[in-house]
Amino acid sequence: KVDRWMEAGVMHAEYFAGIAKYDYIGLAHSIDEKSSIGFTAIRFAVDDIPNTTQLIDNNGNIDYDRISTFTAADYGFIFSYARKMPIEGMSVGGNVKVIHRRVGDFARSWGFGLDAGMQYETKKDWKFGAVLRDATSTFNAWNINLSDADRVVFEDTGNDIPENSVEITLPKILTGINYSHNFNNKFSLTSELGIDFFFDGQRNALISSKVATLDPHIGVELGVKNLFFVRAGFGNLQREEIFDPSQNGQTTTYQPNVGAGFNLKYFNIDYAYTDIGDNSGAPY
Repeated sequence: KVDRWMEAGVMHAEYFAGIAKYDYIGLAHSIDEKSSIGFTAIRFAVDDIPNTTQLIDNNGNIDYDRISTFTAADYGFIFSYARKMPIEGMSVGGNVKVIHRRVGDFARSWGFGLDAGMQYETKKDWKFGAVLRDATSTFNAWNINLSDADRVVFEDTGNDIPENSVEITLPKILTGINYSHNFNNKFSLTSELGIDFFFDGQRNALISSKVATLDPHIGVELGVKNLFFVRAGFGNLQREEIFDPSQNGQTTTYQPNVGAGFNLKYFNIDYAYTDIGDNSGAPY
């Protein structure tokens, strides 16, 4: 839902002590009272990766000056359209996305995919939504460009030499239920339960079968006068083996998340913190 002629959002996040960086910019434009369009650009990258393939010179000597760096980055460009349907509370939309991936000068790919979604909003604080992501499967065609020197190093070190190929991302379904209620125009409570369905084989998830893997996640938000918000939730529920010889069986782990937000009239500022490094040590 776009309430103004134009809305914009930006985001920057870092993972693994700043090694990986995620950048996002989104624009949305309201065409009329029933339809909107949007554009999104995403970059997720690891910069300054050491390239040691030429560390040893032709005489067999280690020369650290021969170390260079490269970037492995994924780019996404998404064009969106959404429209309210004649059924009150029902909206549908879709994305066309172009994906570009680069691994230094060694490899690059271009891909294309489609997403489709719907949302139904009741008159009494409830919302239901579903997204069919990669509806037609998303294809990425890789072009490998290794130098002869790099190929020799790969062969001498027993590594497989990558070849041109097509990477396929199978469809998945993301569902969500949202409940939001205001109390005396001072406090608001919003809660959400989501379940993601994957069909690309069994995953190490809480609910997994040969047909589909279900990944549930839940979150809650408390707002004060529509100015300040605090949030918490968890997801990434997984079944993991216990490798301690003194214990047997499996344990269930999860990923906790917390955050806060400020609504400053025309600007919203949000901060989120999640611990993705230690979730394997957090028994549920």
